[in-house]
Amino acid sequence: MYFSVNEPTGPETPVVVEVPHAGLEIDPPALASLIAPARALGQDADLFVDELYADAPAEGATLLVARVSRYVCDLNRAEDDVDELTAEGAGGRPSPHGLVWRATTENVPALTAPLPRHELERRLHQIYRPYHATLRRLLDAKRSRFGYAILLCGHSMPSRGRAGHADPGRARADVVPGSRGHTSAAAEVIAVPDELARERGWTVAHDDPYRGGFTTAHYGRPGGGVHAVQVELSRRLYMDERILSKKVNDFHATKAYCRAVVARLGRLALE
Repeated sequence: MYFSVNEPTGPETPVVVEVPHAGLEIDPPALASLIAPARALGQDADLFVDELYADAPAEGATLLVARVSRYVCDLNRAEDDVDELTAEGAGGRPSPHGLVWRATTENVPALTAPLPRHELERRLHQIYRPYHATLRRLLDAKRSRFGYAILLCGHSMPSRGRAGHADPGRARADVVPGSRGHTSAAAEVIAVPDELARERGWTVAHDDPYRGGFTTAHYGRPGGGVHAVQVELSRRLYMDERILSKKVNDFHATKAYCRAVVARLGRLALE
């Protein structure tokens, strides 16, 4: 299975948490064309973020977690975000980090050659479309029951911009809430990850360097009853970025933060 849905175990709330980039799985058809270094798969994944939000169902949220690597299918991109260097016959804008990554963050090649069209269609049919159909179903169900839904997009980021990023070498804040310029959710939703981070003495920078990706922009329609906010956590908060391993005590503290965010979002009373 390319993704999993964990239903609420506590009293249900309007919150859906989605974690699209923690996965490392590569199925055989994708493995045949992949030449990205193994370390890049780990560095470019949001390692352990699924575990950081594992308590979300206990707080009444529904948790959607992708298991597949973004090198196979990046679920935080538009379906047509594919160029001709990535897949045969594709006509999207040039991008090495679109629906299928053809290069690592450091711009090391990730594919042996552009994917055959049938392989791109397979990934869309088996992975991308079912994932987003599931996410839409979950949001519709929350909105039907509560009158609105809150989508928390759980991500992580390197503590400093890497080669290939727009901010190479720059130190980043501890928490970056992304809301497309405060347009994808009500102000009280966007304030939750900010306030809880500052309570812990962590630094916060809204929309810098990430404003929220495809999912935040596509589903975040406050006027239509869906509030979406992307939360980027600096990896220095919970892991050793050099050896890609957890810092145990810090990991538990960050997990507690994630649970607190989910819980407080669930207690909001939005009109």
